Amino acid sequence: MSTKPRRRWLRWAALLALLGLLLLAKGYWNATRDPVVRTATVAVADWPAGQAPLKLLLISDTHVAGPDMPPERLSRIVGDLNRLKAYVVLVAGDLVSEKRIATHIYTADEVVAPLGGLKAPLGVVVAPGNHDHWFEPDALRGALERHGLRVLQNEAVKLGPLIVGGVDDEHSGHDDVPATLAAMDRLGPGIPLILSHSPDIVPAVKRPVAAILAGHTHCGQIRFPFIGALTYVSRYGDRFACGDISDGGQRVFVGAGLGTSLLPLRYLTPPDAWLITLKPKDPRP
Repeated sequence: MSTKPRRRWLRWAALLALLGLLLLAKGYWNATRDPVVRTATVAVADWPAGQAPLKLLLISDTHVAGPDMPPERLSRIVGDLNRLKAYVVLVAGDLVSEKRIATHIYTADEVVAPLGGLKAPLGVVVAPGNHDHWFEPDALRGALERHGLRVLQNEAVKLGPLIVGGVDDEHSGHDDVPATLAAMDRLGPGIPLILSHSPDIVPAVKRPVAAILAGHTHCGQIRFPFIGALTYVSRYGDRFACGDISDGGQRVFVGAGLGTSLLPLRYLTPPDAWLITLKPKDPRP
């Protein structure tokens, strides 16, 4: 190969390498930006008499690990989210990440401590995710309880006018929807909500609830124009991919999450949280 073609090839190789680095840098910037706060309203039938509308906050997939989600970053996000003044915070699992390229894996207490700063009059409820089960589930649950967060694993709790059922992780086979619904029934009347890490439990919920709230899909995390996401990690494909969904009349919210899995990169899927206002349904047709 002559000197001129070799130099041309080297220039193209350098240009491609630079473009690759810029693409990676953009993906990391996307992953570490402040979360988008998405809003929605859910009109609820059989609203308790005299109850004012209330706001709930859904967050998911914090995936605390270096480099993109150290505890300090999550603490700052929690401080920003507290300004939304939600009445209850629902955390849809995957608190931790053990991705292979992580620069630091934190202890259970370091992972949970920032979430202890969440402020809501009706409290904070957590349903575990698959990464939580793969990490140190007992240590995480203990840390959550020490920091004042309520963990629901196929259980339910009454919080003011709300009946919140927490389904344990479906992706790792720990879910029990019938047990969760039965636990909700035992608590009497209230506004029914189901919190789950994976939205794949939706078809198993055989009766309507005000909303089902989940994460897990990351809204694809890495999506390409015209092609879409590489995967939603769901056996239903894109049925429960992302956002505010009506599935057979059932309202479902699926968050993109705050952190990342596998790679600390995001494309076309910014981190997000959902601020959802529950209000009485207008009785007029």
